[in-house]
Amino acid sequence: MTKIDQVRSDMMAAMKAGEKEKKNALSALLTALKNAAIDKRSDLTTEEEDSVVLKEIKVLKESIDSSPDDRKDFIDECQFRIDVMQAYAPVFMSEEEIQATIQGVLSELGITTPTAKEKGMIMKTLMPKVKGKADSSLVNQMVSKLFV
Repeated sequence: MTKIDQVRSDMMAAMKAGEKEKKNALSALLTALKNAAIDKRSDLTTEEEDSVVLKEIKVLKESIDSSPDDRKDFIDECQFRIDVMQAYAPVFMSEEEIQATIQGVLSELGITTPTAKEKGMIMKTLMPKVKGKADSSLVNQMVSKLFV
């Protein structure tokens, strides 16, 4: 079952249960997924579906960050939508898994004591392995700690 089918099914269940806010959040996610499929002119892969979900969550987080504090209703609505969409987001790697992947890349590249000059080479090899599976800013922080 694709993510589009899953979201559509859950949206129908929310409509039947009278959960208007949840239905609206799922409707927005379904629209984003369908638009991505239309733009691609074919079905989305699992990675592409995950990317769309993460992008929608990121947009909502940016909306919360840019809204004034007195707009509590808007902030609560965005947070609710994020909570609903998190159920469809991919599960990220733990810090231990990221660390193991970093060590694997270091041994693959033959680097025993990494230097700041080698960061670009490390990141170039590492990022395709963790893309969509880990928070890129966390990965960057963990790699930067190696040079301290």
